[in-house]
Amino acid sequence: EEPLDLADALDDYLGYLAVERGSSANTVQSYGRDLKRYIAFLGERGIASPEDVTRSDIEAHLAGLTDAGLAASSVQRAASAIKGFHKFMVGEQITRNHPSANLPLPRRPERLPEVLTHEQAFALMDEPFRPELEPRPRVLRSGRLDARPQAAFHRDKAMLEVLYGCGLRVSELCGLDVRDVMLDEEVLRVMGKGSKERLVPLLGTAERALATYLERWRGVLSASGAAGDAVFLSERGTRITRQAVHRMVERYGRLVGIEGLHPHTLRHTYATHMLEGGMDLRTVQELLGHASISTTQLYTHIDLTHVRMVYLEAHPRARMGS
Repeated sequence: EEPLDLADALDDYLGYLAVERGSSANTVQSYGRDLKRYIAFLGERGIASPEDVTRSDIEAHLAGLTDAGLAASSVQRAASAIKGFHKFMVGEQITRNHPSANLPLPRRPERLPEVLTHEQAFALMDEPFRPELEPRPRVLRSGRLDARPQAAFHRDKAMLEVLYGCGLRVSELCGLDVRDVMLDEEVLRVMGKGSKERLVPLLGTAERALATYLERWRGVLSASGAAGDAVFLSERGTRITRQAVHRMVERYGRLVGIEGLHPHTLRHTYATHMLEGGMDLRTVQELLGHASISTTQLYTHIDLTHVRMVYLEAHPRARMGS
């Protein structure tokens, strides 16, 4: 039997990730891209067989990615993909050569998440949604009124309020179904990473904006398509996509003078404002759906000026000795 070359082994590996590991389509796609680029690099060095790959080949490839200006996080993901691929080939007895064993992953520089101030967050939620800015219904050729622009206006307000008010990831926002919104209990049921479910408080302006949208405007959008159970719908009546949410957040950010605003910034802002308000780290970890508290701890480094002020006010010996 002919030994598998790297390209054939890659097909097997991506199949294994999708089926046996249950990896998301996004993960399989990005690993596929990273590994095709890696195999192309090896091909340029005349290497097509798993037997012939050396550790220095892998290190040269990763160094090339860094030199090409790839972000440290992208190089780290490529290294993870390569390690996983070689481990799989050894496990499946495609090869006994294991050049990536003990290969250290490139360190990811700890980038502190960007965070909005309270004033910026309030401006984003309020200024674009003043009553006088609400679009008028369109008059269609048939003479009927089309209220979808109005419905989209209220939907956008609700999405921004929920991103900041509940700290959701974009995929979690897009995945919300109507039954996940428990207005009476004032909670959202959220399906997080690894299909882990959590309950998140839904209060204040986020609850009000979401209730208004569900009671008055979702029906306007659902009339135009196959809505299913999705909470947030496009003007075609389909479940809103992640790309649409990214565009929406960026657009409203620009309206209030925040360039390049990303939905994840609203999640970071939620966590930071909660910690500043006195919530403990464990509770924030639960609310964000972080598997490890080390992920949540990133937020504790952010607003050291705030921490310093609180410390000065709180600690009995803080002002002594100066």
